[in-house]
Amino acid sequence: MCGLLGFLTAQTATTPDGRTVETTAAQVYEALHCQRHRGPDEKGTWNDDRMIFGFNRLSIIDIEHSHQPLRWGPPENRQRYALTFNGEIYNYLELREELKAEHGAEFGEEPMFLTEGDSEAIAAAFHYWGAEACKRLRGMFAFAIWDTEQDRLFIARDPFGIKPLFLATGPGGTAFASEKKSLLELLPALELSDELDPRALEHYTVLQYVPEPETLHKNIRRLESGCYAWIRPGVAPSFTRYFDPKFRVVPFAKDGEVTAHTPTTNPRPATQRPNTAANRYREIAEALEDSVAKHMRADVTVGSFLSGGIDSTAIAALAIRHNPNLLTFTSAFERQGYSEADVAAETAEAIGAKHFIRMVSPEDFAGAIPEIVWYLDEPVADPALVPLYFVAKEARKHVKVVLSGEGADELFGGYTIYREPLSLKPFEYLPKGVRKLAGKLSDRIPEGTRGKSLLHRGSLTLEDRYYGNARSFNDAQLRSVLRDFRPEWTHQDVTGPIYGVQDRGMDPVARMQHLDLFTWLRGDILVKADKMTMANSLELRVPFLDNEVFKVAEKIPFEQKITKDTTKYALRQALDGIVPPHVLNRAKLGFPVPLRHWLRGPELFDWAREQITESGTDHLLDKAAVMKMLEAHRAGPIDHSRRLWTLLIFMVWHGIFVEHRIKPDIQEPVYPVNL
Repeated sequence: MCGLLGFLTAQTATTPDGRTVETTAAQVYEALHCQRHRGPDEKGTWNDDRMIFGFNRLSIIDIEHSHQPLRWGPPENRQRYALTFNGEIYNYLELREELKAEHGAEFGEEPMFLTEGDSEAIAAAFHYWGAEACKRLRGMFAFAIWDTEQDRLFIARDPFGIKPLFLATGPGGTAFASEKKSLLELLPALELSDELDPRALEHYTVLQYVPEPETLHKNIRRLESGCYAWIRPGVAPSFTRYFDPKFRVVPFAKDGEVTAHTPTTNPRPATQRPNTAANRYREIAEALEDSVAKHMRADVTVGSFLSGGIDSTAIAALAIRHNPNLLTFTSAFERQGYSEADVAAETAEAIGAKHFIRMVSPEDFAGAIPEIVWYLDEPVADPALVPLYFVAKEARKHVKVVLSGEGADELFGGYTIYREPLSLKPFEYLPKGVRKLAGKLSDRIPEGTRGKSLLHRGSLTLEDRYYGNARSFNDAQLRSVLRDFRPEWTHQDVTGPIYGVQDRGMDPVARMQHLDLFTWLRGDILVKADKMTMANSLELRVPFLDNEVFKVAEKIPFEQKITKDTTKYALRQALDGIVPPHVLNRAKLGFPVPLRHWLRGPELFDWAREQITESGTDHLLDKAAVMKMLEAHRAGPIDHSRRLWTLLIFMVWHGIFVEHRIKPDIQEPVYPVNL
């Protein structure tokens, strides 16, 4: 769990401006400082005449060894590969044994592995299995391997996009990094500009995050989740998708009287069990328990985030089986209705964990925003970032690794919006012309009128209406604030290709889940999880986003995910007996933030007005329209909080990374090496 940085030069000769590999290596070393929080324990570089690697290490496994950049190779050339790796491979012990069994004899008396860590397992797997190794890695990762014999670079990212990897290619070469800030410093060496991308900005205002592979800088992209790339000096990267998740429903057979957790005298492997609901619940519980067990592998203390919901509770309840002294953490606001602290404390007591609560005041909230946006690299208009940042800061005082429940909603059908196909089903029986007429009728109904949204959404196809959890600006509102609004740049730029590759037999909820895996999950949920924990030099692990857990989740039918009364039905059944009863069927709350109230009151109104007044975004935004929106929000009753927050976070981002007007106070990370 660290920060990596690399630069593959386009040529070995000195460039016209006098730059050499050595001077570029010095620039890479300096650029590492931007991501020092990702790995304060060690800082290292390595280079040959083409490839430069830099690395910030947060030591988790094999602390005394496994230094990076790491060298590994077969017996004939033990230094053939150089590797930098951010993440954790949870099945590294099994991979090492498999590789030893298959190829260990080639090394004779010489050991195949010189460390006890997971990094060498990646390099060896790549040597023997090539790009196919990505499919056999169980974990979260972004890594780069330079083959010194063939002068080619291989970079890869984990299936779900848990770990980030930014990429830029120009006349000077190709650079990649865990943090975009480091690449911004290297753009001159790549002979690239820092021009903004107006289409990415419009996508951000609609979606509340910048969708992959875009960033707000036109010359910096992201390697997409579940993809790898081959890169040679002076040649543009060649990209391949190796993981394409699909929800392939396998209907349940009729259940007998067996319950989800009835013990059997001779339990059979999951592949040999009848495909009944009871057995499927058992498979879910077993897959999750195995995932948590492997996610607990570390040479440092592992804690767990704990809210009042089923996802984090399930992870903590399973984790405490492996660490009876488990520490759990939550954050909360003092405003009534915006805190799960009491429920989380009750849960911690029920499972036997020692619990810590970090209360977040309005002053804390506003004061941390510039720092948080700096850590983000890209604007993400999710106010839950702020309490997550503070709970991570609290957790880092006690542990170096935490588990969390991200991914459960996407895999098991947890979002309330997934129930929308049930409420809109009557519209499916209407002729197309009548549905169109319903849409036109909804346009004439005043904003805020009950039923307007239902009528409008019922008139649309799933492809037209669903683009994730973000529903902030409509076209008219966006046109009023964006100077260069382009109606042809829509969410369908992002969602169209994803819908286009879906199986026709997938039910509407499965299609929504599939879309969210490529949009909301990797654009919002996992970005804030990575950035806010790494800001505090804390490693976050997400056991739900595991290859084996997905193999079980992808087969759950519609009626076992969403009912008229609940979401995540199959998961709740599987966790009966694991999760305490007071949480098992509790509605999802997450990290609620009283943003609507604070933007109307003394907590954030003056702060927001100051951001709008001082922002240098006049050429991009109609600031008068934004100020008018803020005043209208304060007056009520219309709630503009999500729209305002989207614009305010962009203004802060622009003030930091473009205007350089806002200079966050980023402290040097100082933590104990081991906890």
